[in-house]
Amino acid sequence: MKINFIDLQSQYEAYKKEIDSEVLEVFSSAQFIGGEKLNKLEKSLAIYTGSKHAIGCSSGTDALLLALMALDIGYNDEVITTPFTFIATAEVIAFLGAKPVFVDIEPDTYNIDVTKIRAAITDRTKAIIPVSLYGQCADMDVINDIAKEYKLPVIEDACQSFGATYNGKKSCNLSTIGCTSFFPSKPLGAYGDGGAIFTNDDDLATKMRMLLNHGQNERYKHKYIGINGRLDAVQAAILNVKLKYFDQEVQAREEIGSRYSDLLDDSENTQVITPKIKEGNTSVYAQYSIRVKDREAMIKRCAAAEIPTAVHYPVPLHLQEAFEYLNYNKGDFPVSEEVATQIMSLPMSPYLSETEQDFIIQTIKGK
Repeated sequence: MKINFIDLQSQYEAYKKEIDSEVLEVFSSAQFIGGEKLNKLEKSLAIYTGSKHAIGCSSGTDALLLALMALDIGYNDEVITTPFTFIATAEVIAFLGAKPVFVDIEPDTYNIDVTKIRAAITDRTKAIIPVSLYGQCADMDVINDIAKEYKLPVIEDACQSFGATYNGKKSCNLSTIGCTSFFPSKPLGAYGDGGAIFTNDDDLATKMRMLLNHGQNERYKHKYIGINGRLDAVQAAILNVKLKYFDQEVQAREEIGSRYSDLLDDSENTQVITPKIKEGNTSVYAQYSIRVKDREAMIKRCAAAEIPTAVHYPVPLHLQEAFEYLNYNKGDFPVSEEVATQIMSLPMSPYLSETEQDFIIQTIKGK
């Protein structure tokens, strides 16, 4: 049975007529940067999340970078985040000359452990970046309360959680700035790199719009040192189509994720640990990730059945060569380190059929 890890082809076939038409309109207009398609997308994203401002940009990584730049974070500053995430979260902190300060994760949600944040705050701390990993938001109310106490901004790394909710509010509209990614494999994916920044702060929104366009406040007049971080019109056109159907896909993701958990939770013989969704949260299951003690054996079993798998993420950031200069050691973040040896992701998309899912589950159970 041929199973796709993420079934982008079926998604394209479902929306092909509309996507092709929208893209051809961009080609016909020859307006490839900015313009009507981007304006429409930004308005729709703001309405969807409930944010005052939604700003399209070139990637989720650049969204995080622009957020930090807008907050004037730079050399010798410290930013608190998690070591169990994709490198981009900490990479942008280091890129600006600031120091990533890691805090370990919860063993069930894999998001930052809010009980350990206060101990990491120093007089050099300038922001907190919680990651809403695998499609579920971190405990943002607690994080925001801590940040308010210390007068710190919070940047939600929502690159995997666009469409998720936390206590009835949408991810990306839970903190000072929210950042998301439209990389093709994300729950809302473009056909290339793309991202967005969200805020309710007028001044930050104005500044981030300038920063992503070389710091310009008007053509050839530059108020800031910025970057080329624009979202192109072709990607905006594609996202406009996909956003129309996104709630249907989110519902399908939730149903498939819940079904995985319901049917795998009784697999005591394989000692599978399924993801836990906290009360008050919904998840968009950017990945459906389980933990197994003998991951390599399970990956081999799946491969023999032609089931694709992935590992998000095999090496925590504090043990990456790129961050050796931070002088963290093995054992500093034991939960992250243990999860990194056991985590593995199974096929997940709104187009995964029950037949395919049953086959995957039976294989995991060894039946």
